[in-house]
Amino acid sequence: MNSIFTYIFLGVSLAAPIGPVNAAQLDTGIKNGFFHAWIFGLGALAAEVLYMIMVYVGVVQFIESPFMKTLLWSFGCFVLTYTGVESLLTVNKIEVNVRKGKTIPLRRSLLSGFFMSLLNPLTLLFWLGIYGSILAETTELFTGSQIFIYSIAIIIGNLSWDVMMATVSSVARRFLSMRLLKIISILSSLSMIGFGVYFGIQAYQALF
Repeated sequence: MNSIFTYIFLGVSLAAPIGPVNAAQLDTGIKNGFFHAWIFGLGALAAEVLYMIMVYVGVVQFIESPFMKTLLWSFGCFVLTYTGVESLLTVNKIEVNVRKGKTIPLRRSLLSGFFMSLLNPLTLLFWLGIYGSILAETTELFTGSQIFIYSIAIIIGNLSWDVMMATVSSVARRFLSMRLLKIISILSSLSMIGFGVYFGIQAYQALF
């Protein structure tokens, strides 16, 4: 049981570092509320579970090829830059959404979270590296069923972080001033654009 809680905490730790996905989830919660932020997080988690499965079945070598890395850097650059710019352009709609409850479809939040996480090279490298090393260690010590249980514990930890992020953003939406909400949204958008530019530089360097 102690080991399971250790892996749940590990799942929280893996999800906690502030990056483009967390920034986008925070922005989604501020603009559209708890459920949209939570669904966005579920979409991102689905992509991360997909990476975990790929590590488990041994597709790492294909993904780590120079061509695939360049492709992922490029897609990540496009998705994050586009999302960041779109978010900046809709900052003034926060007031309308909060007062009138006008929101985007939940399906769009789910797909946004999934594709942002899927096409985020940092997520790819992070999960391949961290989960890959965890898998290498646990396979020497535990059976297949135990590895499955510990992997589920990591996912539970990730889900817990998503709920917390969704709660924080929805609470901020309710109690912070409109000016402060817009500042947070702008900072989140600039963060996504910054990561997008960084991914673009990485894609360029991978080509030459």
